[in-house]
Amino acid sequence: MKLSKKNIIYFILIIAVAYFIAGYQLPYYIQKPGGADALNPIIHVENGYESEGDMHLVTVSGLQATPLQYVWAKLAPHNDILPIEEVFPEGTSQDEYMKAQLHVMESSQEAATVVAYQAAGQDIEISYNGVYVASVVKGMPAEGKLQIGDRITGINGMEIQEAEQLISYVEGKEAGDTITIDFKRDEQALSTDLKLEAFEAIDNKVGIGISLVTDRSVAVEPEIEFSSGNIGGPSAGLMFSLEIYDQLTEEDLTKGYQIAGTGEIDYDGNVLRIGGIDKKIVAADKEGIDIFFSPNEHGADNSNYQIAKQTAEEIGTDMKIIPVDTFAEALAYLENL
Repeated sequence: MKLSKKNIIYFILIIAVAYFIAGYQLPYYIQKPGGADALNPIIHVENGYESEGDMHLVTVSGLQATPLQYVWAKLAPHNDILPIEEVFPEGTSQDEYMKAQLHVMESSQEAATVVAYQAAGQDIEISYNGVYVASVVKGMPAEGKLQIGDRITGINGMEIQEAEQLISYVEGKEAGDTITIDFKRDEQALSTDLKLEAFEAIDNKVGIGISLVTDRSVAVEPEIEFSSGNIGGPSAGLMFSLEIYDQLTEEDLTKGYQIAGTGEIDYDGNVLRIGGIDKKIVAADKEGIDIFFSPNEHGADNSNYQIAKQTAEEIGTDMKIIPVDTFAEALAYLENL
């Protein structure tokens, strides 16, 4: 059968429309429920103990929207559509953003290791290598001078080992003061002068417009290995610490249950708020999780726990939602099962 010129044009138009609907990327980012992966294959403590049940980390899935995906996300529950600049600040590529998120993940793993090994009474040694730049705020002094992944080693001639040192030093300054930042980029030692400005959004506190991640090296005995791949961010911290502790100690902490949760953990074992808690509840329920730990935020209004509990009621899950403020609280709950 011969194709007429008119039919060929129609065919080309159909292909073009189909490509646009399915492949054209809109300036929006979709966040939706991800997965609930067992941690046993991800964390390996040398000669660690095995358990009958499993600990799980829970993820939020994200992607830049196509027209078709945009419409579907509008209709689907627990899908958020965000302007792309809210996820990837202007001037920051998706690769740069992911690199920063992986640095945050490494920091989360280290904090979880410290908390778990100390709780289990195991040998641990911590050394400090400076502070990574995790993000740069558009329009603030650091823009164009510092980049994501830069390692800050000093300020005004003072050696910097932890993010808290730099934050504390800057808090003692005033808007208009100039500071000298020493840093490394691709192993090259560099220096830059920055004038402090006030942030109206945070009560006019002064700063240069960066977020930081402390670069620590943690040596432990027995040794530990992580295989988290391209999973980024800090929110698996609590579950990392519980899985590590479970492998370090003879008692089966899981008691045969499927246990998940979320929450950033700091080096003192405090469990901190994270984003996307509703999506993580949905993902955990689909995986058949029995117990889910959620940051309680000391009972604050609209806490992660309150949102988690509300979402659990909406989807009708039998999963138990447990509020925690510390690693010790989660550990005590599991020990008393």
